[in-house]
Amino acid sequence: MTTVPEIYAARIAAGELHYDAAQEAVLPQFERIRSELAKPVKKNWFRKSTSDPIQGLYFWGGVGRGKSMLMDLFVDSLDVPVRRVHFHAFMQEIHGAMHEARKQGVEDAIAPVAKAVADSVRVLAFDEMQITDITDAMIVGRLFEQLFAAGTVIVTTSNRVPDDLYKHGLNRQLFLPFIALIKEQMRVWELVSPTDYRQNRLAGSQVYFVQASIEARDQINAIWNDLTGGSAEPLVITVKGRQVEIPKFRNGVGRATFYDLCGKMLGPGDYLAIADALKVLVLEDIPTLSRNNFNEAKRFVTLIDALYEAKVRLICSAAAEPEMLYLEGEGTFEFERTASRLREMQDADWGADNT
Repeated sequence: MTTVPEIYAARIAAGELHYDAAQEAVLPQFERIRSELAKPVKKNWFRKSTSDPIQGLYFWGGVGRGKSMLMDLFVDSLDVPVRRVHFHAFMQEIHGAMHEARKQGVEDAIAPVAKAVADSVRVLAFDEMQITDITDAMIVGRLFEQLFAAGTVIVTTSNRVPDDLYKHGLNRQLFLPFIALIKEQMRVWELVSPTDYRQNRLAGSQVYFVQASIEARDQINAIWNDLTGGSAEPLVITVKGRQVEIPKFRNGVGRATFYDLCGKMLGPGDYLAIADALKVLVLEDIPTLSRNNFNEAKRFVTLIDALYEAKVRLICSAAAEPEMLYLEGEGTFEFERTASRLREMQDADWGADNT
């Protein structure tokens, strides 16, 4: 049987990966889980296994360090039912399932939902665990408690140490037991690599394109395929009970049009949640802006501010260069800062310190 370190070494030998000591250091944690899962399971009515529960893994670190790649490698090594899913998307499904359970008159909606998840998989592999919504914060502890009790093994990536989850969130004291649960049921590992592979892939690449050219669309598609492998699914983020959708998403990289994010009635909280969920945004078809689309222009300014402050890498296509996007109408003076930020965000090293 091939081990996780052997798979990693084979991919390096094949030239598919570059050796990274920090990545190699975490491999025994994945192998520990894989080998335990490979053992025969003795089941009873109450647990998936009568043996001691397998500790999961919470591994965190800066963006672009290879966390998602390592998760892919780990998932590929498993011979048990496993589900790989972005944490935001998973929680959205949980909310939907709980809503359906309540419609059936179930008093404790978490119990049947947790059981359904535990019955369907042995391992849950999450990308980007982060808690930004109070409704997630209030249910995630009980949900995970029941998943762990059922023997479900959870492995997750994050950009934050567990103690920083839901930091400064409303009623955070009610969330703290979940952090303690993570530390009890999962081993916490920091991936400390000096190399930002995602940033390196974009280094020297054009990231701002004046649209209406087949070459520009082809270049954006090439960047997207390089960062995501070409596969993606929608990401739905819940913000104060409302749903905000990124049409295409994979491994922290989102893709949307100007209309998707600025043509709808979104506000600062929505854009902050988007910036928190993404590390790279491909934003297409930015039009020229004026008094005729003033509301859309205001939203665009707010979006760029949120992306800028969160150090989200921006790749975009627009009808004109930044300084020529907004030439007349109320707000032209304020847009000068946005144009300046769009220029700054094109620098090869911009966002390199994003952790």
